[in-house]
Amino acid sequence: MPLTQLQIVHAKPSTTPYKLADGGSLYLLVKPNGTKTWRMNYRFGDRHRTLHVGRWPAVSLADARQRRDSAHKLLAGGQDPVQEARLVKLAQQISAASTFKAIAEEWFEKNKAEGRAPVTLDKIRWLLDLLYPALGTRPIADITPQEVLFELRKLEATGRHESARRMRSVVSRIFRYAIATARAKHDVAADLRGAIITPTVTHHAAVTTRDGVGQLLRAIDGFSGHEVTTFALKLAPHLFVRPGELRAAEWEEFDAGESVWSLPAEKTKMRRPHWVPLSRQVKNLLFDLYELTGHGKYLFPSFLTPERPMCENTLNSALRRMGYSQTEMTSHGFRATADTLLNEMREFHPDVIERQMAHLDKNSVRRIYFRGEYWDERVIMMQRWSDYLDELRALRPQARRGFSRLGPDMGAPEKATGFRRPVSEPTAA
Repeated sequence: MPLTQLQIVHAKPSTTPYKLADGGSLYLLVKPNGTKTWRMNYRFGDRHRTLHVGRWPAVSLADARQRRDSAHKLLAGGQDPVQEARLVKLAQQISAASTFKAIAEEWFEKNKAEGRAPVTLDKIRWLLDLLYPALGTRPIADITPQEVLFELRKLEATGRHESARRMRSVVSRIFRYAIATARAKHDVAADLRGAIITPTVTHHAAVTTRDGVGQLLRAIDGFSGHEVTTFALKLAPHLFVRPGELRAAEWEEFDAGESVWSLPAEKTKMRRPHWVPLSRQVKNLLFDLYELTGHGKYLFPSFLTPERPMCENTLNSALRRMGYSQTEMTSHGFRATADTLLNEMREFHPDVIERQMAHLDKNSVRRIYFRGEYWDERVIMMQRWSDYLDELRALRPQARRGFSRLGPDMGAPEKATGFRRPVSEPTAA
């Protein structure tokens, strides 16, 4: 006789499993631990098979009978219910792995493994977290351009036009990854180029006149803030690396004997190793700084913990305290200062300056040709630049008449050399 709901509810576990038959090969298996599972025995070809229909009460008596009847229809059509169940489960797994979030996380891990900068990964993570509530569980192949545009417009409405532009770019790259891994056929974000506001390009504010630079250097000398911040401010115009590279500088990257700072590829914007010649003035500052922070990892450790470098806003905040607004000077502006004045000096070929700025040549053939070029010229230029900064610091506006440039002074360092470890030959720069 067919089972009743009351029989199922009152079926008690025994020391051994037992079956309660319902008909049509369907039965309820009651296990010693109390679980009750619907199963169906059948014969397919010359083999006896068992189909796991589901666990009660998640699968009710009515549901179990419906699944049993569906299995009989498959058998009548020459199909194996167990094999069909496996295919359905596989399709569900593939579908779950093809959601926007699943693919985005794969793509994110790929970027991490390829050595993308932590700050870049943090920006991508922030954008993904904004997208997941609306798109995370959606199969990526089903997402429409209108859905993506709605999310872009939400971010754009907050005034973050550059972030909206980056979000479209991130979504586009995720779709291209999905296409490459056979889980999507079209990049819907590519259709949205021009649909959102193009952000206005703003350049980093910088002081680029001789008098202005001299005044800035004197202001840095008079800065009354934290001593480590003062050293960072003093070194920034001499080294003119990107602010993130400066604040994350580690002592083991410096070789005083070779007079070079070796930046590993993973720390640079272009993902290429970069070498910075150390002038006499820079080395003297480093020796003084070493007495303060040389016991730790970073030249400029965080005020909260030596395990992290100083905050990215520290130098900009210091410039504000010195009276420079964000439209007058920024920490990134030291690069524009050096780029402008070095070119105005006309003492060094522009390619030498570009190599020291660590700019990536757009011409790939030219980039390969220039690999490792101009090291000797860069050493001379960096010493000349430090000397020139000293001249500008001492040059008062009223004493400008009759000023003449002095030749580079490549004399011996004023102090003994030797920070931590040697580095590979800078001729490979």
